[in-house]
Amino acid sequence: MGKRRCVPPLEPKLAAGCCGVKKPKLSGSGTHSHGNQSTTVPGSSSGPLQNHQHVDGSSGRENVSDLTLGPGNSPITRMNPASGALSPLPRPNGTANTTKNLVVTAEMCCYCFDVLYCHLYGFPQPRLPRFTNDPYPLFVTWKTGRDKRLRGCIGTFSAMNLHSGLREYTLTSALKDSRFPPLTREELPKLFCSVSLLTNFEDASDYLDWEVGVHGIRIEFINEKGVKRTATYLPEVAKEQDWDQIQTIDSLLRKGGFKAPITSEFRKTIKLTRNNHLAVEE
Repeated sequence: MGKRRCVPPLEPKLAAGCCGVKKPKLSGSGTHSHGNQSTTVPGSSSGPLQNHQHVDGSSGRENVSDLTLGPGNSPITRMNPASGALSPLPRPNGTANTTKNLVVTAEMCCYCFDVLYCHLYGFPQPRLPRFTNDPYPLFVTWKTGRDKRLRGCIGTFSAMNLHSGLREYTLTSALKDSRFPPLTREELPKLFCSVSLLTNFEDASDYLDWEVGVHGIRIEFINEKGVKRTATYLPEVAKEQDWDQIQTIDSLLRKGGFKAPITSEFRKTIKLTRNNHLAVEE
């Protein structure tokens, strides 16, 4: 089997989050505005990558631009030329950086491709990767085609060791997302993979205590039948859909199965947890 090379671009881009699908814009408006780490790698059909190589066809990784995310607690990061990893930098103006020193690498996405490739072709699973095996809540997202249509996204808010967690949710998101048929061998060359590590969970003061494009959110509510339900979006969903806060909340309620009319009073009963999101796309 050949080796696949994960080649970084000249400029990192924000990776798309999930779990959402393209829908018409919702009505309503929000007037209030108040992490997770992710990396994305395009697919290849050349076979599983056992010795991951991160190369840049130009003069090396020094030309990778710094990636700075918006206001609030979003970490400021730089690509480490030696490891291909993202790590927080000191914040400007002497402000403290409270984000834990997390590392997310392109190798995580390469590992997900290897796991999926081996499963689809009936090969033994790839050997354990070199990146950290620390436990984190995580999501694995698959997208396809030039327009990067969502093809699967499933994760967990329970911390899992990354080696086993990514292996499990690679296959779960690729094969068991009820919104889509299972991924096939023929789709491998067109796939993009995003790995999201969730961190900095905070209980919001109310359902508007978060920022579009910065925070991932998880809501908990009691539906019209008196049953507790939850629903979640990673940070990029609202931004991609061009939703404001209330549109996002209402979409999450519908996603969570709430079928009754949504009122301002009901929104106030929602318990919301937010987290930060750091993303780089390759």
